[in-house]
Amino acid sequence: MTIRVYLSGEIHTDWRDQIVAGAEGLDVIFDSPVTDHAASDDCGAVIMGEEPSKFWHDHKGAKLNAIRTRRGIGLADVVVVRFGEKYRQWNAAFDAGYAAALGKSLVVMHGAEHQHALKEVDAAALAVVETPEQVVGILRYVLTGALPG
Repeated sequence: MTIRVYLSGEIHTDWRDQIVAGAEGLDVIFDSPVTDHAASDDCGAVIMGEEPSKFWHDHKGAKLNAIRTRRGIGLADVVVVRFGEKYRQWNAAFDAGYAAALGKSLVVMHGAEHQHALKEVDAAALAVVETPEQVVGILRYVLTGALPG
């Protein structure tokens, strides 16, 4: 059984790479948003034309990125959303809500410091974890029935 996993959320750490490496040998197809911050921010203006207003510059980029995000979440069997420590990821919260609204299997990852702030997001998830290794354990169990260790 192949499963598609969409990895959403913060782009400042290597958590995606850790999950992909840990899931080696499992029948998983991974997808994610563009994680090059500059490319993600500037894609709309670069492709569709510069904007004098930062609002419209960001608006074009957000809409263009939404095409990729909607497709990725829509095709996914499992959506993993990581909330990082350094920044408030409003886009991650939006992606988690979108995945929940579509009835996707949602896994939320964050540290204990965000437990209270994300309680509603956590309530919509089928699993709440703190580490990439726990996500890999979930994928391995779903695909093989095997427990870690």
